[in-house]
Amino acid sequence: MATCVIMNGSEDLSMNKTAILTDSSCDIPQELADKYGIDIMSFHIMLDGVDYLERVSCTNEEFYGLMRKAKGVPSTAAITPLQFCEKYCQYVDEGYTDLVHICINRSGSSTYDNAVIAQGMLREERPEHKMRIHLLDSHTYSMVFGWYVCELARKLRNGAELRHVIGEFNDKMSRMEIILGPYSLRQMKKSGRISAAAAFAGELLGLRPIITLIDGKTVVESKVRGDDKVIPAMIDLCKKRTAGVDDFEYIIGHTGIPQTEDLRRACKKAFGQEPLVVFELGGVVSANTGPDTLAIAYTGKLR
Repeated sequence: MATCVIMNGSEDLSMNKTAILTDSSCDIPQELADKYGIDIMSFHIMLDGVDYLERVSCTNEEFYGLMRKAKGVPSTAAITPLQFCEKYCQYVDEGYTDLVHICINRSGSSTYDNAVIAQGMLREERPEHKMRIHLLDSHTYSMVFGWYVCELARKLRNGAELRHVIGEFNDKMSRMEIILGPYSLRQMKKSGRISAAAAFAGELLGLRPIITLIDGKTVVESKVRGDDKVIPAMIDLCKKRTAGVDDFEYIIGHTGIPQTEDLRRACKKAFGQEPLVVFELGGVVSANTGPDTLAIAYTGKLR
């Protein structure tokens, strides 16, 4: 159970008990989730008629292999209101005063809306409860918000005010951007990220799209010919989009492909700093990007 105990800042200086909850699209490694006391609820992923529970049924690496061999493409199911309500009831029964619940991008999943429904169900199941629920839309995916969920939890443990760290988190999420460099277009075509015609032309001509994912919206920014052009194009686009950003920082996502280390080295040379973290894209995220993808996520300009 995730637990952060913080001083609530009121005159009686009573202790609040705060839970932190998110979903498996956060891609937070389990060791970090355990370190910072973060609860993670898993999505179900269907692939070729088999139901996989993310983070439980198989590792990320195993799931990439399953996707490469699959006849079809994965589909994901949102966490239901009932599942959330059961989790909320558990927190109430264990005496939590506050719950910070961070969800996958609202525009790309019904998960956030299901959490809203669950709050109404909780009022029926525990009508006398006093737990404050702080429901946050990450506006993004993967460790792009997962890293900052860990930061939120760390700051709470160090005594920061809950309202302050939530404000910081929301400000950061309003500026986060992702650049994707897929080396295979099959998955993106099936998920609707790119058109079938674009995927066909890309495979035929060796074209690779350079894609931005901002506020849940996918845009093909450019196309390059050949795998060796992908990383330079990703970095060039990142530099253009972050020109003048004083607090620039970045992270790197991957699906276990050999080009990952090439991207890390190229980014360090281009940006003059190491990434905050290099992480694996989880099942829900890679179900959309495909099993052969690199990602740079970074602090962008105010929008």
